Amino acid sequence: MKELLSEAMDIAREAGQLILEYQRSGFAVDIKPDQSPVTNADRKAEELIIKRLNRAFPEDAILGEEHGRHEGRSGKEWVIDPIDGTCSFVHRVPLFGTMIALIEGGRSVLGVVYIPVLDEMVGAAKGTGCFWNGNPARVSTVSRLDKALAVTSQIRGISRLGLQSQFNEFLMRVGMFRTWGDCYGYVLVATGRADICFDTAAHVWDMAPVCPIIEEAGGRFTALSGEATVYANNGLATNGILHAETLRYLCTNGRLETE
Repeated sequence: MKELLSEAMDIAREAGQLILEYQRSGFAVDIKPDQSPVTNADRKAEELIIKRLNRAFPEDAILGEEHGRHEGRSGKEWVIDPIDGTCSFVHRVPLFGTMIALIEGGRSVLGVVYIPVLDEMVGAAKGTGCFWNGNPARVSTVSRLDKALAVTSQIRGISRLGLQSQFNEFLMRVGMFRTWGDCYGYVLVATGRADICFDTAAHVWDMAPVCPIIEEAGGRFTALSGEATVYANNGLATNGILHAETLRYLCTNGRLETE
């Protein structure tokens, strides 16, 4: 797993450097059917990652946000988000990142997030621990919600999930709330700089890299239902201590106390 993690980190870094070249030289922006932006930097970075993964792991399947699924024969699947936070990239906000995950047996067992502008690399694989720029990373030990920092990408999905009243109460109780979102919010949790990060709308390529990173850093990752899955189209990461309490306010199954 350490060798797989090292390879995934190298690939993510190479893709991130390509993205920085586009940021310096310029890029074209298109709007996808779901109204989200996509750039030629997204597409070219994903092509680079696919090429590198195919070379290193020719038997494995690959699922990319921009180029879809490439079938494999090994039972393993690499999942790619070349630029998580394309809106940030388009607006030249430096909190976007390149994400790579490995799924085996329906479980995400490896995840990498590289923030190219800040040159921050966070990665983990099952049983290896989590690493932040080569050093061990751990979640915080904050045990009180009124002392916690919570972050998210955006809050428009709160009402759609029927959580508005609970979320309003959460805002009253949490110590600080900011929208340092997309993959960078999860990097903050994994490295102990934030305590809670959640997304109300996401895809497997957004969540699969996050799960092993948070868990190997000592935290907890679930869907907003409390289920341990990366396929729920939403997600919640905490330092573990605050997970059950956070789910009382943000759980899509109601205010259920989850262990």
